[in-house]
Amino acid sequence: MVPQLTGPQWEALLRRYDVTGPRYTSYPTADRFSDTFTAQDYRGALLRLADAPQPERRPLSLYVHLPFCQSLCYFCACNKIVTRHHDVVDDYLQRLREEMALHAATLGGRWPVRQLHLGGGSPSFLHDAQLGTLMEMLREHFDVQPGCECAIELDPRAVDAARLRVLRELGFDRISFGVQDFAPAVQQAVHRTTDPAQVDTLMQAARDLDFASVNIDLIYGLPLQTTESFAHTLEHLVRLRPDRVAVYAYAHLPQRFPSQRRIDESALPDATTKVSLLALSMSLLTGAGYQYIGMDHFALPGDALAVAQREGRLQRNFQGYSTHPDCDLIGLGVSAISKVGITYSQNAKTIEEYAGRVTNGEFAVVRGVALTRDDLVRRAIIMAWMCQGRVDFAEIEAAHLVDFRRDFAREIDLLRTASEEGLVRIDDDALIATDTGSFFLRAIAMVFDRHLAAQGTVGRFSRIL
Repeated sequence: MVPQLTGPQWEALLRRYDVTGPRYTSYPTADRFSDTFTAQDYRGALLRLADAPQPERRPLSLYVHLPFCQSLCYFCACNKIVTRHHDVVDDYLQRLREEMALHAATLGGRWPVRQLHLGGGSPSFLHDAQLGTLMEMLREHFDVQPGCECAIELDPRAVDAARLRVLRELGFDRISFGVQDFAPAVQQAVHRTTDPAQVDTLMQAARDLDFASVNIDLIYGLPLQTTESFAHTLEHLVRLRPDRVAVYAYAHLPQRFPSQRRIDESALPDATTKVSLLALSMSLLTGAGYQYIGMDHFALPGDALAVAQREGRLQRNFQGYSTHPDCDLIGLGVSAISKVGITYSQNAKTIEEYAGRVTNGEFAVVRGVALTRDDLVRRAIIMAWMCQGRVDFAEIEAAHLVDFRRDFAREIDLLRTASEEGLVRIDDDALIATDTGSFFLRAIAMVFDRHLAAQGTVGRFSRIL
């Protein structure tokens, strides 16, 4: 049920909780990564994974960052290289080959892979032959297992039915189209014009090719968006009926992302309108039969994401909500982030530094963090909250040998106001998000973030609404 988002009480909630904060794709968050964590530390984490007894060995999830784009989207906050020269891909693929070989040598062979995700930039920038080469390289260095979830992010302007057929033949069974908004005025304001009819054609082709899951990305909070215009976008999307929908909040951080300086700030929706756009999304999508996964994701009940949530297997990583919590994550390519054992790490952010390191036979990791015991228990709490909208005390206590009410008495006390405002229910054995509280998951999670109080940290993040 979507709550009414009007009146003095709602305005007071907006004033209190429209703050900046992490998206919690990890905990500790990436701003806590330090250059004191080196490539040698990352190698050590891989060796510990390789040395684990056979029953304890976890499969891998692979992420490959392909940073190239043919045109600039003003809203974009990704690590990207805008170019029309496709020959740069061949050099990049060679660097990826060297990085993969280094991983295989350190792990002692072709490690089993259960998930693969290609992101960017825009992976659809690569020609079919280049994508084929990349998949051959991955299968050469890793054991991409039968039934592996293979996903790729696509710019609908750069693909057609024939390309979708090639992707299916290469082994991809999950695709994601970055649409953002169907309204022509909004598309023009962010320099990303997509013909709705092209998206319609691609969706039908994806159905005909029997992709296991098709996702469409939308963004709310873009310039010139209104509740009326976004309702038309959502209604068009519901008619297409993708298996998954991501409705991301636009994070306007022009001081960090220069392309966003081209956006007319006076055309951006205010905080009240922005939350109304989210409420509209929740109302129309859940009314159309989608299961609300959390924060910005929706899925049809039969989709693997929805099933994972019901079975308690849902997780968050640097691609958003995902399945298979038992996997270690290896990120390949410029700026890619890995999660191996109790460590997070990130590759060099410039292609020059990335290429220089792997060419010299070194891992490209330039920063990261090793989690403490306190980090691990807080990560479990925050991820349970972000993925399930509840934290069961007994589960945390059994897994981490803590007394929840004693060890987190301060945090529970801090949540009293949120409880009185109807955002969270504090039971004897659990914390549970209310319908209204589902809009403020990040705000509640922030209470358990021990690092967030560090001076100057909050200002690095986007607003949570």
